[in-house]
Amino acid sequence: MGDFNALEVKNRVVAWIQKFFEENGPGCNAVLGISGGKDSSIVAALLVEALGKERVIGVLMPNGEQQDIDMARLLVNHLGIKSFEINIKDAVDGVLNQLEGKLEITKQSRENLPPRIRMSTLYAVSQSMNGRVANTCNLSEDWVGYSTRYGDSVGDFSPVSDLTVTEIKEIGRLLGLPAELVDKVPSDGLCGKSDEDNLGFTYAALDKYIRTGVCEDPEVKEKIDRKHKMNLFKLQLMPMFKL
Repeated sequence: MGDFNALEVKNRVVAWIQKFFEENGPGCNAVLGISGGKDSSIVAALLVEALGKERVIGVLMPNGEQQDIDMARLLVNHLGIKSFEINIKDAVDGVLNQLEGKLEITKQSRENLPPRIRMSTLYAVSQSMNGRVANTCNLSEDWVGYSTRYGDSVGDFSPVSDLTVTEIKEIGRLLGLPAELVDKVPSDGLCGKSDEDNLGFTYAALDKYIRTGVCEDPEVKEKIDRKHKMNLFKLQLMPMFKL
């Protein structure tokens, strides 16, 4: 973990983004959801460096009131990118109201509906703005299934999904983002808890285990292994019958 060269990797990611757009939509815009957290902030900054700020569109999607919406606005203003603020509350409530009384809506369904509606919203913006949707997931979260299937786990291209939280934060500092965006305590925006509270271990421990295979705490190791195995299906293509 100690030999991560943030500058070299940042330059490689930027070149990779440029190549993706040359091959998959020259002149297209990059569209991404801006939550105010580190991942969307750092991906947005990478996109600006790769494509120029005039080709990056941020979409803020609060579900009613969002406590940290100011962080998302700070990012958009800092980078000087075009943005839309679209409140998804009516859409979420509309679906839930239609389901009420027809079936028992689980807690998981309620929590995962907003990210799925956000992704639908991103694609609506993207298809109306000659865009390609950026996925903002990182390796640490993907490793333990910390994303919503067909919500924040999808997109047209994924610049940081092979980088851990620790590595992404190094790149964020290199990109000159405000410290409050890079070092903001990550939360899922779904249930009001921090990521690490939900996971039951720190990103530092997870990242070390991913990169070195070392985890001093056997309980944490077992927890990470279990989550990784249980959530591998999220990283695989949909199983299909072949003739």
